[in-house]
Amino acid sequence: MNEEGRGPSAEPLLALIGEHLESIRTALDDAQHALLLTRLKALAEASPADGMAVPRALQGVRLALRQLPFGHPVRTMVDGVRLVAAPPGPQAVTEALKLVNLLAAPGGAPIPEPGPQPEPQAGPEAGPKAAPAMDPAGRGDRAADPLLREPALSAAEATARCGGAPPPELIRLPDPQNGDRYPEFQFPAGGGTPYEVVLEVNRLLMAEVDPRGAAAWWYGGNSWLSGPPVSLLGRMRDHELVGAATALVEGE
Repeated sequence: MNEEGRGPSAEPLLALIGEHLESIRTALDDAQHALLLTRLKALAEASPADGMAVPRALQGVRLALRQLPFGHPVRTMVDGVRLVAAPPGPQAVTEALKLVNLLAAPGGAPIPEPGPQPEPQAGPEAGPKAAPAMDPAGRGDRAADPLLREPALSAAEATARCGGAPPPELIRLPDPQNGDRYPEFQFPAGGGTPYEVVLEVNRLLMAEVDPRGAAAWWYGGNSWLSGPPVSLLGRMRDHELVGAATALVEGE
């Protein structure tokens, strides 16, 4: 597994999809292929100005690609590359748009090229919408990365709470300034080991290979739930949270 990556891994994955369109179509049944097209459309229509939308949409694409058989080059990349080095940027949206228009049925209207993105509003009510800036090494600027602005534990704190090395199912986000960060919501507020339901959901969401996508699911809006999943921990029954994550994985 590419443990940390060097720069964004979204674009190489999308490029590989483009190289294997025919074998992907052959390997997937009609429903699976339709799901992949739907997920690519969601990525193509995601706003790069929304720091959560693109990682969420990219994760949906990756989950749809897990229907490919083991040994397929795209499935190998999906399972083997951790998308942690940098947030996926506007180029991922552009590449997804190209794929959608290649995969669309003949005669279908192509999705237009995205126009200029509006500047994020200033002020506390604007929320974490700014697209992450990039430093010369290809890493996210912590001040502009909405995921890194969320409360988190250091690697040492997470190790202490887990009583040893944190399990791989925990979301771990590299911070270029402060090292690995473990989002705080994964642990009970009063202390103790990680929530079991968080570990179960994170396994479904492939947090080990796509921690950014998993984190964006927890923090973002959800059509199955009454609010962001992170706000429902301890308030909603565990099986309902698992069900919402399962719906994403299975394309419901």
